[in-house]
Amino acid sequence: MPATLPDGDPAPPDGALPGSALATLGERPLGVYVHVPFCASRCGYCDFNTYTARELGGGASQLSYVDTAIAEVRLAAHVLGPTAPPASTVFFGGGTPTLLPSEHLAAMLAEVRDRIGLSRDAEVTTEANPESVTPRSLARLRQAGFTRISLGMQSAREHVLAVLDRQHTPGRAVAAVAEAREAGFEHVNLDLIYGTPGETEADWQASLDQAIDANPDHVSAYALIVEDGTALARRIGRGELPAPDDDVLADRYEQADTTLAQAGYLWYEVSNWSAGRAARSRHNELYWTGDNWWGVGPGAHSHVGGVRWWNVKHPAAYARLVETGNSPAHGRETLTPRAQRMEQIMLGLRLRDGLSTQVLTDAGRAAAAEAVGYGLLSRVEHLAGRAVLTLRGRLLADAVVRSLLA
Repeated sequence: MPATLPDGDPAPPDGALPGSALATLGERPLGVYVHVPFCASRCGYCDFNTYTARELGGGASQLSYVDTAIAEVRLAAHVLGPTAPPASTVFFGGGTPTLLPSEHLAAMLAEVRDRIGLSRDAEVTTEANPESVTPRSLARLRQAGFTRISLGMQSAREHVLAVLDRQHTPGRAVAAVAEAREAGFEHVNLDLIYGTPGETEADWQASLDQAIDANPDHVSAYALIVEDGTALARRIGRGELPAPDDDVLADRYEQADTTLAQAGYLWYEVSNWSAGRAARSRHNELYWTGDNWWGVGPGAHSHVGGVRWWNVKHPAAYARLVETGNSPAHGRETLTPRAQRMEQIMLGLRLRDGLSTQVLTDAGRAAAAEAVGYGLLSRVEHLAGRAVLTLRGRLLADAVVRSLLA
């Protein structure tokens, strides 16, 4: 099951934020994240805060979730107040948002539009499993105002999907991309996973080729991480499957970067490639650049003006709080300037644009100069006062970040 939440400081029952957090609200973009914590089945590698019908238990249901989430949207609008800018991005994640009726997703989006507001060019994304959408449901979502869809393809090989406990068949993701385009979606992403036990170089190349042939304008590729407590971790622990190999993962990443670049997709974040700036995930960029967002739903995290909070995890506990007019926040923290600087380094360095070396301490700048010598940071960009990862640096991004935090 997913890891427990940190305790943090107590959050006020009405969700009120300090005046200092609200004072600069209009100076940065605002996003809304809506967590839909339901899945038809649990994938073997997943440790997200999601629940199948069997795991859900009493006190919450998929069909009543729309009303519960709408209640938190209303709370958000009240707490943020009239000075809040309209949301520039809305992202429905999960879980599998498209497991809910499209009318429910449309109703939640309409509440965000009515209560918080949407900017004229707002990006509105939903995640989806390929088997959870149809031409009809996609058309309804597009009509409701969704502009972007992110489809969990993961692999083109049946035996790889089987190890991951994915339910769709090879080729279904490609068909879903075509259906989304036909429905009028402006942007389509495919999610891929590499390093699954039993996946060969040829298997990974087939997944990349099939993803490119589907003609999305964005591809995300993530190394398989074996999380404690998952079914996959138990299988590896019993010796049924080999653990992912770090050298193989590095080879797969380089293979992805080369293949995607040749097809016109350029990396803009370590695990994300887009066919041009307009195709980038603006919502995820909002996270990476430290902007503001309100997370709706059980286990969802939020950040406004240097204050971060996180909701209770279970849908039943979440529903009890929200339906009685209380904030569902489990705890919160106010980020210190040092913590904010550390996050700026950790997240900013993962971006193609990198970060200004002025953010670093003297020791951090010395470490950056050393990283340039090792070929981990771009020499050209370093001379211009920016720390930007090379391809080798992307493979060792966590180690580079640690060195720069000195």
